[in-house]
Amino acid sequence: MIAMKGAEVSAKIKEEIDKKLEQLEGYIPVLAIVRVGENPDDISYEKGAVKRMEKLGMKTKVFAYPADISNQEFKSRFAEINQDAEVDGILLLRPLPKHICEKDIEKIISPDKDLDGISPENIAKVFAGDESGFAPCTAEAVIHVLKANHIDLTGKKMTIVGRSMVVGKPLAMLALKENATVTVCHTRTKDLKETCQKGDILVAAAGKAKMLDGSYVKQDGIVVDVGINVDEDGKLCGDVDFQSLEGIASMATPVPGGVGAVTTSVLAMHLAEAACRRH
Repeated sequence: MIAMKGAEVSAKIKEEIDKKLEQLEGYIPVLAIVRVGENPDDISYEKGAVKRMEKLGMKTKVFAYPADISNQEFKSRFAEINQDAEVDGILLLRPLPKHICEKDIEKIISPDKDLDGISPENIAKVFAGDESGFAPCTAEAVIHVLKANHIDLTGKKMTIVGRSMVVGKPLAMLALKENATVTVCHTRTKDLKETCQKGDILVAAAGKAKMLDGSYVKQDGIVVDVGINVDEDGKLCGDVDFQSLEGIASMATPVPGGVGAVTTSVLAMHLAEAACRRH
C-alpha cells in the first residue's frame, strides 16, 4: 500500500504560491485568524497555519476572543476585522460557541476575504462550478492530494462518508467537476459498508475516530482520510483504521501527515490569490 503523504503535495502547491507572490512585487499578504475560546483542535490548527504562513513569507494576525463573548460583541468585532484594509484574507475557526449565530457571520464576511468558503456567495460558486470562488480548504485539499498522486477522477466512483458543508457536500461538487461519479453517505446510511465497498475512491469525513476499517474498502481501492481525532491512547488518528488497510487499499492517506498537512497549504494559496486580486 502506498501512503499518500501531504508533504509532497504541499511542495507542489508552494510552487503555485511562489508564482503568485512574485506578482505582488514585494507586497506581503496578511491573514486574519479569528478564534473564540480555547478549543485544543482550533489552537492546533491555528499554530499550524501561522507556521505555514511564516514559512511561505506571509503574515498572520490572530484575533482570539473569550468563549463567553456575547453574540452582538463578536459580530461587531468580526465586522471590524472584515473591513480592515490591511487584512487580505480571513480564517474563522469553527464551530463557534452555540450562543453565537454562525449564519450571521457567514453573511457578513466579504467573499473576497473568505478563504475557507463559508460565505453564501462562495458556496454558490462551488456548487455552480465557478472557480472564481474560494472552496472550503479541506475539500479542495482532497482534490489536490488525488491529482498530485496522478489519480484521474474521470469515470471513477467516489464514495464520501460525511455530509458537512466543510468537507462532504463541497467535495462532492469539486469531484463532480472532475467527472467523478459521487455517492454521499453519512452515519444513518443503510448498508453503509456495502455502499463504501463500491467506491473506487473512499473519502472518510465523518469526524469519528476509526469508524471505518479495511472491510469497508474495495480491493485495490484508494482511501482518503480527512478525519482528525484523538484515540483512546491520546494519539492523533483518522476516521479510518489505517493499519487494517494493508493488503486491501492500493493507496491511502495517513493521519497525521496526510490531508491535514495539505489544508494549510491550500489556505496559503487562497491568501496569495486574494492578495493578488486586491493589489
